[in-house]
Amino acid sequence: MNRYFKKKFIIPAVAAGFLFVGTSFKEDFFEIAKQIEIFTTLFKAVNTNYVDDTNPGDLMDKAIKSMLGSLDPYTVYFNEQDVVNFKINNTGEYTGIGAMIARKKDRLIVREPYKNYPADKAGLKAGDEIIQIGDVLIADFKDDASQLLKGTKNTKISVKYLRQGKTFTTELVLDEVDIKSVPFYGKIDDKTGYIVLAHFSRKASAEVKDALEKLKAGGATQIVLDLRGNPGGLLNEAIDICNLFVPKNEVIVTTKSRIEKHNNTYKTTKEPIDTQIPLAILVNGRSASASEIVSGALQDLDRAVVLGSRSFGKGLVQRSVDLTYGTQLKVTISRYYTPSGRCIQALDYAHKDKNGVAQKTDAKNFNAFKTRKGRTVYDGGGVLPDIELEEAKMSPITTALLKNDGIFDYATSYYYKNPNLGEKIPVVTDADYAAFKQYLKANKISFDTETEVALKNTLAAAKNEKIDETIAPEYQQLLAALEKSENTLLDKNQKEIRGLIQEELIKRYQYQEGLYQFYIKNNSEIKRAVNVLNNQTEYKTILKM
Repeated sequence: MNRYFKKKFIIPAVAAGFLFVGTSFKEDFFEIAKQIEIFTTLFKAVNTNYVDDTNPGDLMDKAIKSMLGSLDPYTVYFNEQDVVNFKINNTGEYTGIGAMIARKKDRLIVREPYKNYPADKAGLKAGDEIIQIGDVLIADFKDDASQLLKGTKNTKISVKYLRQGKTFTTELVLDEVDIKSVPFYGKIDDKTGYIVLAHFSRKASAEVKDALEKLKAGGATQIVLDLRGNPGGLLNEAIDICNLFVPKNEVIVTTKSRIEKHNNTYKTTKEPIDTQIPLAILVNGRSASASEIVSGALQDLDRAVVLGSRSFGKGLVQRSVDLTYGTQLKVTISRYYTPSGRCIQALDYAHKDKNGVAQKTDAKNFNAFKTRKGRTVYDGGGVLPDIELEEAKMSPITTALLKNDGIFDYATSYYYKNPNLGEKIPVVTDADYAAFKQYLKANKISFDTETEVALKNTLAAAKNEKIDETIAPEYQQLLAALEKSENTLLDKNQKEIRGLIQEELIKRYQYQEGLYQFYIKNNSEIKRAVNVLNNQTEYKTILKM
């Protein structure tokens, strides 16, 4: 698709979509109709006259998705297969292999097999690279290869995979998979219950309610609700979860839009489970959307103490609109506001820089609001915890290691060198950390920090201008200095990185359940939450009770 087609004529495609859903654009009707006609004639002309065979569906898919990408990351078009995946994410139920699978360039990697599901039963492990599914070679399959691992229950699928340089085969038998919104709950001590809420599917509030009631029946008199890493999900589930802890008819969130019908006030509608039980909520920079509704609303209502680091900052609301031929549009329709009136959206997509990048709201431009009992809270940058914890914040070097799979790949190597740990908790020794650093160097794992990316771009530009040989000595000096700096950062942030390596290793040997069991005994953020709950003077002082 040429640049002219992509930039100028993809706009009518989404305009057509809006017409299908009946939105009124009377003042722009002529311009919309004109652009639709131009686009239609151009699309036909391209597919009729282009020198090579074209795939009209693929062209349209790319055109629409490229155009929507210029708005915000949450306004997206779903083709028919995308719709199936979207429904799976919202229900948590599907028939498949029961594993987290990720496409990394042209490789299909098993990220995490879920205990006792088909992938686990077939012997697949985290780090395995699936190279063939049935007769399909993954390297030659450019579409979403994970779709090849879905089907009806009891379907048998032959899989070939690489593990530590060797090729293996296995047979998967598809089964029903139920991904829990609450993957774990238990008691930290005699009186403290712990609930992990991983995402907001249609069963989220029911699962939290069940966990809460069972913990209370087991003697829990205070609760830690863990929303760390929860990317969000369904709005109504967030409201119903708040409803477990606050009375009926309490305002939880308000949505505001330029379209009147999308302006809504959402209140709790049910009788609560417990409005008095002391509650601590954990959040971090990966807690987003519905997680921020729960933590922000309960903070505004002075119902819970929030601990951790500032949340992600997604204050935009999406709605799914059914289009023709089984396709769908998920479109941002409004912003949401917590009970105090604050919107915690961090990025302004309406005003982007010259490179098209949305900018974060500057802290000095945050607005102050008051909770029900008069505490000051701010908008503009996610939910700021009542108690900020340094250990909940992630350093840039650690973020890079997670992004480039440095920790994940090292854990895979470690696992096969130490296959017999069983139920023992892996301990990352000084020797192990030195081996980790050597592993990064030997495998040339790039950190891709902003500085490193800028340096690589400089060399690429120099090559284009044929001056790379002239600047080669200086480039190598800068590269060496950068590598030395990165090594220093690895040492400086050793505690944080070692903790993440240990957590990844625990999942390898003991699955997610083992990790949460480790958390309730060792995680410093959970310990701080328990301390606050145990110290009722501090708890009540924070909430002005």
